[in-house]
Amino acid sequence: MNIIIYTLIILGIFYFLLKLLVNTSSKKISNYSRKIIIFGLIIFALILAVGGKFLLSVPLTLLSLAVVKLKGFSIIQLIGLFRLIQTLRNSGRFSFNKSQNIKNSSTLSLEEAYKILNLDKNKKNTKNDVNKAYIKIQKKIHPDISPETARLSAIVNEAKEVILKNIS
Repeated sequence: MNIIIYTLIILGIFYFLLKLLVNTSSKKISNYSRKIIIFGLIIFALILAVGGKFLLSVPLTLLSLAVVKLKGFSIIQLIGLFRLIQTLRNSGRFSFNKSQNIKNSSTLSLEEAYKILNLDKNKKNTKNDVNKAYIKIQKKIHPDISPETARLSAIVNEAKEVILKNIS
């Protein structure tokens, strides 16, 4: 029922806008459209200036994941994988550009390992918690699922080992 009401409201607004547009001169229409375009571009520039790094990195990362041929992912899983990749990229351990030098991943810090497995380091994590987080991530990026994610899988393995050594 709500959709019918919303449709009638939208059609009514559209009708009155078209009626107003017919009675307006083309010079006024061009002036208003020019002002709207300029105002819209200024707003868009401000949005990109404030949040451009994040706004542009999410779509580009999701597009690059499509190149990796990860199939059957939900948007929640993609966001989790995006967070993992961002953590690794910030620490310099992962890059989509293969020619770029990447740090040797043999020295993961404990804090990085917790971030990679998305665990709270202040909480008392058991081996079971670590294994659950590890399995959850590995189901998404295991090399048997997608061979292109072998580097990510190796880093997640190392993160699990670092945390388990610290717990023991």
